Amino acid sequence: MWHDLEAIGLDPGTGGYKRLAWTREDSDLREWFAGQCAERGLDLTTDRMGNQWAWWGDPDAAVAAGDPGVVIGSHLDSVPNGGAFDGPLGVVGSLAAVDVLRARGFAPARPIGVVNFADEEGARFGVACAGSRVITGALGPDRARGLTDRDGVSMAEAMRRAGRDPDRIGRDDEALARVGTFVELHVEQGRALVDLGHAVGVGSDIWPHGRWRFDVPGQANHAGTTRLEDREDAMLGLAAAVIAARRAAQAHGCVATVGKVHVEPGGVNAIASCATGWLDARGRDAEAVLRVVSDVRTVVDEFDGLVTQESWTPTTDFDAALVRRMATRLGGLPVIGTGAGHDAGILANDGIRTAMLFVRNPTGVSHSPDEWAAADDCVAGITALADVVTDLAGAGA
Repeated sequence: MWHDLEAIGLDPGTGGYKRLAWTREDSDLREWFAGQCAERGLDLTTDRMGNQWAWWGDPDAAVAAGDPGVVIGSHLDSVPNGGAFDGPLGVVGSLAAVDVLRARGFAPARPIGVVNFADEEGARFGVACAGSRVITGALGPDRARGLTDRDGVSMAEAMRRAGRDPDRIGRDDEALARVGTFVELHVEQGRALVDLGHAVGVGSDIWPHGRWRFDVPGQANHAGTTRLEDREDAMLGLAAAVIAARRAAQAHGCVATVGKVHVEPGGVNAIASCATGWLDARGRDAEAVLRVVSDVRTVVDEFDGLVTQESWTPTTDFDAALVRRMATRLGGLPVIGTGAGHDAGILANDGIRTAMLFVRNPTGVSHSPDEWAAADDCVAGITALADVVTDLAGAGA
């Protein structure tokens, strides 16, 4: 399965992946997932947002009986020039876990689902976990349809081009009702497991995090003939905001990144008439994160700019009893938090019993071609996931 995915969206020059939502690459990945599910005799359904759910067993009968299913999975999209493991490890690993369970002769007492969430990274339209946010109602359908990429293409138009009906998107209670428990397998995006000397860990919580767009106005003019004192250069406000974000993060014990900018008119010899940046801020304490944003907003205000919140997710605690149960029954695995957002966090905030398993990343690097996980560690993660599903979906669970 891993070999099947290697070439999709790969840049041979950098070794990184570009698998953006509702593109040709995304379509190829979705087709691959559907094919893998068909090979295993799993019943594939698609919810109102286009997330793919494959079922071993009858999820609707389980809902009617008051005992909904156990779902595993993750996502297949990537950030620009992203690594191979963020997302795909969870999807490939979940399909492999189904294979492990069947090889063991396991007979589930409740249905098991494998999900491929759409647009988890938010790399194209700016809102992370869009697939899970829409079906839980955390992202309204009108706002989702109106999000645009850097070329001005709306999510609605991108979905139409991909054969989806954007008029159908919205909260999907039918799909959510089928999920009794969700466990997401994911490569660790840090070095906690390396430092602890463990191949696999159990996730405890996700730090509060959000994204903000800031627009700084200016006046287009000639770079060679306009005196410095006559210039209204939007880039100065952008630069000040970037520096303010770094200083505020240091002051408040958080992390903050401006990793994407857009400048108009974008000519080397033209003074910028508008500069837009996107701020990503995260930290253990929600109030501290919001203080970082406030400090940046103060600087942007000085340049008559505007700061707009695009997403915000408060501290997300996974189900404490489930976390303890997994850590104990898997032999005393370490329990770790994370500063990275995940679909598991969105489902947890909607009241679904949720937890995560992390696989060691020896480089500690993510969202980069240097992201890595050893084959033996991946197998350990898949085995742990299969054991968790056995515990949660078996008779008497």
